[in-house]
Amino acid sequence: MVADATAPAEPLTLVLPAALTHAQARASLDMLLQGLRAHRGPAMAVVADATALVAFDSSALAVLLECRREALAQGHRFSVKGLPPDLGNLAKLYGVGALLASA
Repeated sequence: MVADATAPAEPLTLVLPAALTHAQARASLDMLLQGLRAHRGPAMAVVADATALVAFDSSALAVLLECRREALAQGHRFSVKGLPPDLGNLAKLYGVGALLASA
C-alpha cells in the first residue's frame, strides 16, 4: 500500500512528566526540546501531553511556552492535551491561556 501524500502526518507527542516544578524544569525542558528538534521536516502538529502531570508550579507553564515557541519557530502547530484544570487556571491568570490551546 502506498501512503497518501495528502494525508496528515501523525502528530508528534511530547509527554510531560508527572512532576514538573522548578526543580525538574530544566531537565524536562531539555528532554522535550530534544524530542522536538529530532523531528525537523515538514510542518506537523505537535501535541504536549500533560495528562500525567499531577505536581506542578508556574515552571510548567514556562516549559510549555518554550516548547510552543520552538514548535512554531520550526513551522509546526502546537497544542496541549490533558492540561490539569489548576494549571489551565494559572495560565489564564497569567494571560497565556489562549497560547496553550487544547488538542
